[in-house]
Amino acid sequence: SVLLRSAVKYRNNIYLLELGELYLFFQQMKIDSNPYIRHYCLMSLSVNEIFYSIEGETTSAGFPSVFVRLSGCNLNCRNCDTPHAKEHGREMSIDEIVDRVSRYGNAHHITVTGGEPLIQNDTIRLLETLTKINLSVQIETNGSVSLKTIPNGVRKIVDIKTPSSSEENSFNMDNLKYIDQNDEIKFVISHDRDLTFARNFIEMYLSDIKAVINLSPSYNKMLCNELANKILEKKLNVRLNLQLHKILGIK
Repeated sequence: SVLLRSAVKYRNNIYLLELGELYLFFQQMKIDSNPYIRHYCLMSLSVNEIFYSIEGETTSAGFPSVFVRLSGCNLNCRNCDTPHAKEHGREMSIDEIVDRVSRYGNAHHITVTGGEPLIQNDTIRLLETLTKINLSVQIETNGSVSLKTIPNGVRKIVDIKTPSSSEENSFNMDNLKYIDQNDEIKFVISHDRDLTFARNFIEMYLSDIKAVINLSPSYNKMLCNELANKILEKKLNVRLNLQLHKILGIK
C-alpha cells in the first residue's frame, strides 16, 4: 500500500517514519518538533465510511472509485439520501485515511464526499495529500461552503440545491468564479418547480460556465424518461445524470 513516510535524522541515525508516528517519535526523543509537523501529525477528520464501488454519478459514472465519506453537514435537505453521514463517524488521521484508500489498489479515482466534506477543518489538507501521491481526486460538495482553497487538480462536483430540498437559498454565489471546465454542477429535480428553478439559474448565472451541468432525477420522485423528455422539450444543453449505483442496486 502507499504510505507517506518521512526520513528523520537524529544523532546520526535515520528513522523512516509514517506521518502518524512522527509526533510520537518527537515526544519519545524529547525533541522540540517543528510546529507545522506537530500540527500535521495531529490532523484528523471524522469519517463516516470508506468503501470501494462503482461511481454512480457525473461523467465519472461507471468507473471504480474509492469513496471517503466524511461526517457532518451544515444543511438539512428534505431529500437527503445519506442522512447517516450527518452525525456518525470516527476520528481518523490523514495518514490513516490515505493508507485505507491505497489498499483498494488501482481505482480510477477517489471521491471525497459527505455529508458536507468542506465543513471539516482538515479536509483541504486531505485533498492536498491525496493529490501529492498522484491519485485522481474529486470532491462532492453542496455548494454552500467556499471552494476557494480547494487544491488545483481536484475536480469539484458542486450541487446547487433546488426548492424540493428546502435549501434552495444555500448556494454560495461567490463559488461560481472557482468552477472551471474540469468541474461539474448538479441540480436534483423532483418536480416541475425544481426544473424551472434550474432552468432560470442556468440562464441567469451559468451561461459562461464551461463546466458540465447535470440534471439528476430525484430517486422515486421523478422518472428518468420523464426528465429526459423535459430536457428535450425545453432544449436544455445539460447532461441527464442517472444514479447508476441505485439502478445497479449497489452502494
